[in-house]
Amino acid sequence: MMTEKETLEEVILAYRKLVEKRYEYKRIQEEYELPKSFDETRTKVFRDFFLNDLYPHPDKRRELEEAFHNLDSYIKNPEKLLRILIDSGSLILKYGRHLPKILMAGLKALKSFRAATAFEDKLVQNAMKLSLQPPYTDADVKTLLATLSTEEIDDFIVQNESLFDTLHDRKLVRKIVEIVEHLIAKMQKRPNVYSPTEIKALSIGRDIIKGGDALFDQLSKEEQELILKMIIQIERDFLGGVFADN
Repeated sequence: MMTEKETLEEVILAYRKLVEKRYEYKRIQEEYELPKSFDETRTKVFRDFFLNDLYPHPDKRRELEEAFHNLDSYIKNPEKLLRILIDSGSLILKYGRHLPKILMAGLKALKSFRAATAFEDKLVQNAMKLSLQPPYTDADVKTLLATLSTEEIDDFIVQNESLFDTLHDRKLVRKIVEIVEHLIAKMQKRPNVYSPTEIKALSIGRDIIKGGDALFDQLSKEEQELILKMIIQIERDFLGGVFADN
């Protein structure tokens, strides 16, 4: 009998294979509208973002799980972070009443990353209920996905859309990164109040957002719009196809 941890690792590995397949350059080129300047190398950058940050290998996933566990309390109670910023004169002067809104946008993006790990956890629970034994095939993973409710699937898609909408907003992302870096610096100065794991969690969150920011950094505005729509459509087509097949 597989343990929950072992099942999770196998589910992650199997789902990553599906991600690799649906973001293969030739497949996307044939089925979707790619910008003319978008070659195989650029496509790989987006695919690697999914594999490194949304659905990372089990080894990295454990690190992210610990980080997001520490971030959960801040995501649910953003006023904790706002209290740290309250005496930050430079930020208040710069952003004024918009400061809380920018911080909330950053936490919303991190919550979207958290949705991917919660999504995998649901697949693990269903794999154990169905007593599916690894290694899992593509068909096995699609069977697990089909056991989710349409509400769960829709919520996951909405979270993905929310994440990429935020990353697509170039100015907003830079403001978020600046504020998070300011928070990290403040917390580092108060080691008796904030633990190293809390600080590391925010640092990982910042790095993930910066990684997502880099996806759109070299693209024109028109290319950004096309890629944003394409990613959302690819995910909708894949998850919608799972229900159609089952």
